[in-house]
Amino acid sequence: MGKAVRTQIVKIGDSQGVLIPKTLLEQSSITSEVEIEVQGNNLIIRTLKQVRKGWEQAFMEIAENKNEIASNIY
Repeated sequence: MGKAVRTQIVKIGDSQGVLIPKTLLEQSSITSEVEIEVQGNNLIIRTLKQVRKGWEQAFMEIAENKNEIASNIY
């Protein structure tokens, strides 16, 4: 476990947020979307699992291959 860093909760519009120091983001490899979960009196922040990452490209390739196969049949 790394070194703890003290920060404050700040008002952001109608919500509140926590500024996460760059060094902590670099150490955690968090770069974009995250999910936040409450466990007891702790907030757990983790990288959003991208379970469908690459699916769009795969479907496009399938569609292209299907069109190629269909044109070869007819």
